Amino acid sequence: MARDVERDNRGDRQEVVQRRSGRLRPVHTLAVVAVGLVGVLIAFWVLSSIAGLISGLVKVVVIVAVLAGLVWLLAGRRRRE
Repeated sequence: MARDVERDNRGDRQEVVQRRSGRLRPVHTLAVVAVGLVGVLIAFWVLSSIAGLISGLVKVVVIVAVLAGLVWLLAGRRRRE
């Protein structure tokens, strides 16, 4: 905090404490906005990575299910012959 020295009405010196306002400075506002934007970008990146992983797992399960169905159909035909 900045301190100034003023004289009171008796001529004595006394320190006067200047209070800062509770508002954000423009630099702080820009920092908050920048951190918010970086946080949003990271969140979207993480969520898209998770969604991509789940999508990949679903594709693998579908492919395995199709292959298992084909093997089951071919094995059933073979037994009938």
